[in-house]
Amino acid sequence: MAPVPTIGDHLREWRQRRRMSQLALACEADISTRHLSFLETGRSAPSRDMVLHLAERLDIPLRERNVLLVTAGYAPAYSERSLDDPALTSVRKAVELVLAGHEPYPAVAIDRHWTLVVSNNAVSPLLAGVDPALLQAPVNVLRLSLHPQGLAPRIANLAEWRAHLVERLRRQIEVSGDSVLMRLMDELRDYPVPHSARSGRPMTGVDYGAVIVPFRLVTEAGILSFFSTTTVFGTPVDVTVSELALESFFPADQATAQLLGRGARGAAGRA
Repeated sequence: MAPVPTIGDHLREWRQRRRMSQLALACEADISTRHLSFLETGRSAPSRDMVLHLAERLDIPLRERNVLLVTAGYAPAYSERSLDDPALTSVRKAVELVLAGHEPYPAVAIDRHWTLVVSNNAVSPLLAGVDPALLQAPVNVLRLSLHPQGLAPRIANLAEWRAHLVERLRRQIEVSGDSVLMRLMDELRDYPVPHSARSGRPMTGVDYGAVIVPFRLVTEAGILSFFSTTTVFGTPVDVTVSELALESFFPADQATAQLLGRGARGAAGRA
């Protein structure tokens, strides 16, 4: 049976994941290298404040900070509630307000595993032709995007968009060490890649000045081109809120802005 990790094991693992030496972390945390070494080897037991102090210096996610505290023998410091919890009513309203205000452009809210939490009304029309099984809750946005029965066949620049998403996921795994994301990465890598997308080079012939990686989706109205931004909550003290991200898509060209603008005006006229 594998030994149960100690608080020292956890601290050392996160320090190594952040590619920090003991000296670097000790200087960052304003403690002696000797004291940090004693904490990692179990010769000294950290106080609750020290666990939180080191976790802050290591930029450890709130969920994992709770793990460190419990391992060290302390109660968790950060609550974790469902977005339906009355305590998070203001957060839920803020998310809905941001997503609705972004229309007629698509926007989604996702959790730490890229599971769709909520989307605005501009997203649904873009999902035509997707296998209904991929739209059954819980919907994983990365799976929906890159699965051969998802959006992948309609992504005009699949090679670069796939590479962009995989790289984002790789960085997230590097930062979090999340085993669920590791399994998701393995799944995505196993998806067959269309021959036309195997070169890894952009297939669009469109120059975006090497500033953004566009998401170019083929629709009946034409190719829609977007760039995305990610918004997170500042200074969260709830695990759920800390792991929530809003992905907002903006038109990457004038044609997309006009197409979506006309669609929104048409919908308003029919209302």
